[in-house]
This record gives sequence, C-alpha cells and structure tokens, in this order.
Amino acid sequence: MALTQQTARVSPGYLDRCRATALDSPDAAPGWDPPETDLLDTDWGLWGLLWYGRRVGAALEARALIVRAIHGDPGGQVGFLDHDEVYDGYGDPPRLLAPEAVRDVSRGLDAIDLDEYLAALPASPGEAADACGFRGFNGDVREYLVRHFEALRVFYREAAERGLCVLTWID
Repeated sequence: MALTQQTARVSPGYLDRCRATALDSPDAAPGWDPPETDLLDTDWGLWGLLWYGRRVGAALEARALIVRAIHGDPGGQVGFLDHDEVYDGYGDPPRLLAPEAVRDVSRGLDAIDLDEYLAALPASPGEAADACGFRGFNGDVREYLVRHFEALRVFYREAAERGLCVLTWID
C-alpha cells in the first residue's frame, strides 16, 4: 500500500457539523465527505521536495512553510476526525490549519521562488531522483515536483480566498 499526502478544504461550519455528527453517532463517525474538488492528493511530491531541500540546504523558510502546509498546526480540536471514515490510521490523525493560518500559508507559498529552490537539482534523471529520495522513479523529477507544488499553491490560494480551513494527513 502506497502512502500519500492528503489535504482537504472545508469550512469551519462543516467541521462543526462533523463534530456534532461524531458526537451523535454510535461509532463516532463524523460524516466526513467533502467534495472531490476540495481534496488534494500530492502523492510523494512534496516529501521529495523537502528531502531535496534538506540535502542541498535550500531556503529554510520555504522548507518550514511546506512542512506547515502538509502537517498542519498543533491543536485545532479536530480529534473527532481520528476515525477510519476519514483516514486509514497510519501516522497522526488529520491536523488543522484555521482560515487565518491558511491565509498565511497561502501568502508564503505564493512567495516561494521554486526555480531558485530547485536550482541545484541535478539534470540527470537518476541523480535528480536520488536527490529527492525517489530511487527507481521513472519520469521527469523536476516536472513532478513543480506540478505537485503548484497544485498545493493553487489549493491553498483558493482555500484562503474562500475563507476555508485546511486539514492534512497521510493516507
């Protein structure tokens, strides 16, 4: 089973409804079912971007922001989402970024110069894959990293514009 990075955009009201549903459900099921358009699976792309960034000493601020975008903030009172209806139980339960934090993360992601961040990425496909921890990866590593980072950037930008929360987890 392959694990991937998951994110979801939801309103604070949606979280309140899920919390109430979990309290009323015999098995604490939160009734989790956000629209597909508000879900994002970034596969391993962002993990590779972080792996590479640590290896080459890429901008610490950019790395910290990516970590926050995919790991959420501590707290957030979303323990009711620690349910197999939401995620498969691997790793930590979903974590929350409240709307204010989403706006901060969105602004930060928009400010990252990805070309500068990836400046030391080797041109050789095999070396680039190794630099990102992707042994055996077939394909254009740079394109893969950029595609997933851009998807995250757009996802957060829309969440910020809509005043939504973002939840993150590994599934």
